[in-house]
Amino acid sequence: MKSALSMTTVGLLTTGAASLLAVLTACTRPAPDPQTAAAARVELGRHLVEQVAMCADCHAPRLPNGQFDRTRWLQGSLLPFAATVPMPWAPVAPSIAGLPGYNDEQAVLFLTTGRRAAGPTRPPMPEFRFADEEARAVVAYLRSLTPASPVAGG
Repeated sequence: MKSALSMTTVGLLTTGAASLLAVLTACTRPAPDPQTAAAARVELGRHLVEQVAMCADCHAPRLPNGQFDRTRWLQGSLLPFAATVPMPWAPVAPSIAGLPGYNDEQAVLFLTTGRRAAGPTRPPMPEFRFADEEARAVVAYLRSLTPASPVAGG
């Protein structure tokens, strides 16, 4: 009986030591590199903009062959479609590259609630409900893009 107790004690001590080592190892890992974290946020934003929200469908001009014009990526475009019934409608999708007209907090509010200082958007713009971290990633990605050049005389 005494040897069984010793084996149990050894087992508990070994398990406890392994658990303590795992906790100490997790606590001593270096913090993520800020540049790596920022790059990951921009990449998440790119994925959300390009693969989930599909922003380019309205906000990026197309070439004559139908492909997106990557030299003017998300810099605004005339919409190639219209409402089929009378309703308020936005015939032009504005530039979102660089997020002109929004500070970060305004953009996050818009992307999480659909509300903006300028009032509601007109269709076909959806009122997105991104999670806060997703909205911040979208903002980081859009800020990383080259804004549209100002229109001469405008």
